[in-house]
Amino acid sequence: MNPEKLLRRIQVLNRQRRYRIYRESVAEFCDAVLRSLNRPERALSVVFIGTRKMRSMNRKYLGRDYATDVLSFSYEGTVMDGWQFLGEVLIAPEIASNQAARVGSTREKELRKLLVHGILHLVGYDHETDRGEMNRSQARLLRRKLFSNTSPLVGVKGNT
Repeated sequence: MNPEKLLRRIQVLNRQRRYRIYRESVAEFCDAVLRSLNRPERALSVVFIGTRKMRSMNRKYLGRDYATDVLSFSYEGTVMDGWQFLGEVLIAPEIASNQAARVGSTREKELRKLLVHGILHLVGYDHETDRGEMNRSQARLLRRKLFSNTSPLVGVKGNT
């Protein structure tokens, strides 16, 4: 799929200032996840936001007064530019970066994990009620070589 068409189907927005987001790489990664889940023609939005905005969204929609790493909002049944629109994934890259450092991982791996996690929620998984099914699916997807050889998703501003 050409990059312009892909970015219309998988919208990638950067609403934070600390990290540079490689929109096309994020869209390609999400497209690979959707294909692996047998939803190749679904649309979604990925929005990278700052810590304060994430805390505000978490408080407003889930009643939790802290910044989390990822939130998903399903809009299943909605059509966007002719594609079935799954919903929106919000990610706080600063929190992802801190988590990666804490567990000895990389920012890239953590962001990929959060994207998979958010997309799984959009397609109906719920780790709070499914007895580990979502976590197993997430681990299975992240082990695929298809996802390990993609371009970087994010860079620190000034270090492109």
